Amino acid sequence: MKRKLKFLFLFFHNYIYIYSNGLIGKMLFGRPCLILNSTGAKTNKLRKNVLVFLKEDNKVCLIASKGGSPSNPGWYYNLKKNPNCIVQIGSKKFNAVANEVLDSERQEWWLKMDYLNNGGYTAYQKRTNRVIPVLVLEIS
Repeated sequence: MKRKLKFLFLFFHNYIYIYSNGLIGKMLFGRPCLILNSTGAKTNKLRKNVLVFLKEDNKVCLIASKGGSPSNPGWYYNLKKNPNCIVQIGSKKFNAVANEVLDSERQEWWLKMDYLNNGGYTAYQKRTNRVIPVLVLEIS
């Protein structure tokens, strides 16, 4: 029941953030959220996802955790196929290019994001056998 309530809350948060055009919902439980506008890997249609992020200078980090599910989230495949995207933080929109980071760079971003999420990403990693991808979007 608790998991269903959390899902329902997140669904409404995402809906409000997207349909208020970033005016309501920029923060979720003290964590910053952005709206990722990407192109569907299979459909070529616009896809919008609300995600927790960390921004440093012109770089934005995203973790493709999907709550520790066995498979990666759809937006991960969208960015792998079509790395050009639009990042919306509040009401401000930025063009960006996504790249998956590996090795020491992945570890550096992972530690920062895991700290931001109070150890949540480490907990997600323990739920799955896949290595959870870390993506860095460079804002142009």
